Amino acid sequence: MSFGEPEGYDGYARPRALGGRRRPQAVAAGVCLVLGLGLVTGAVTGSWLAGDSGDDGARSAFTAAGDLWHSVPVDQLFPPTVQGRGAGPGGADRTWTRVAVAPDGDCAGAFDPLLAKVLDPVGCTRLLRATYTDATQSHVTTVGLLFAKADAAAMTALADRFEKEDLGRRTDLMPLPYAAKDTVAVGFGAPQRASWTVSVLTDAPVVVYAVSGWADGRTVDEPEPAEEAMETGAGSAPAQAGLGHEAQGLADRVERALRKNVGPATEHPS
Repeated sequence: MSFGEPEGYDGYARPRALGGRRRPQAVAAGVCLVLGLGLVTGAVTGSWLAGDSGDDGARSAFTAAGDLWHSVPVDQLFPPTVQGRGAGPGGADRTWTRVAVAPDGDCAGAFDPLLAKVLDPVGCTRLLRATYTDATQSHVTTVGLLFAKADAAAMTALADRFEKEDLGRRTDLMPLPYAAKDTVAVGFGAPQRASWTVSVLTDAPVVVYAVSGWADGRTVDEPEPAEEAMETGAGSAPAQAGLGHEAQGLADRVERALRKNVGPATEHPS
């Protein structure tokens, strides 16, 4: 992973300099007697990436994850094409193609007011979003990465609240989609939201979410959370169309890409 001049992304996924923000330098402490400066550097770097230095390694990985929004190219966080092996209904394979990347920015106006209030305790350093369509261009899905200002304790508290209060199933806490002109997602607005998922990570200061709908602009009277829409026998329109699988499948794979850019310390199967 390289850390050069901080960059953001415009609506065409082109990098643009942000400037003025420097990534904190990791400090290695308590190094035992070793032979030569090269061994010291190698040992510290290895433990940082692998997370094998206990709490210090975990904290380093957590901090590194929070810096990815300006140090990793957009194509690594939101690949132009995402393969979803077994991600569809009945274990069918899925392929998603990116149709738009939102200009990166803060979270102002990016969420409905109630969801913004729920997320407020962890803050917002940067918000990255991209919209994808499936191979048939029948469905559209926006996936987002909210890079928070919070520490691990605050992220864990928010994750616990989502679980205990079942916030991920509330239709008044759905994320907003990103509609882009001159794409199949041009009509993808709030009334078109059909299924969604929100995941608050505890080993990284990131909230991962996705929201899906039909590409033809139809409105949805009864959206359904991805977890319910993916259940065997679910009979809602979003479930029958596989829109729960669209949202969950893309969210899982974008989260996986995020973890790979940090290193083994934060990689988990999904």
